[in-house]
Amino acid sequence: MNKTIFITGILMGVSAVALGAFGAHGLEKLVEADALQTFETGVKYQMYHALFLLILGSTGLLSEQNKKFPFFMIVIGVVLFSFSIFLLATNSLTRFDFKTIGFITPIGGLLLILGWMVVGYQVWRSVKK
Repeated sequence: MNKTIFITGILMGVSAVALGAFGAHGLEKLVEADALQTFETGVKYQMYHALFLLILGSTGLLSEQNKKFPFFMIVIGVVLFSFSIFLLATNSLTRFDFKTIGFITPIGGLLLILGWMVVGYQVWRSVKK
């Protein structure tokens, strides 16, 4: 499981760098400045959580079993949060109105928050023993 978490963190980080470069160099002439800022927010949160997964995958403070639930929460949270932000930021480039799926962004954010809280609680509980 540690290897899976670590590799997922690497892939998430690589794609965050690629998406960041795309946003900085490919989108700047295609979307408004506020949409570009929104896109960058999605990239930042994806990168933050890529680093989170790298740390989670390499820490010995938690058992592999205790890492599974927060791992899935973080991955699903990034997909719902960051990718919905990417779609919303590029909404003007497509025919589909991604604002109709905008409700999934806060759900993704909630999963990210809960993932951090679960890890914090599990570490606190394991250190307390």
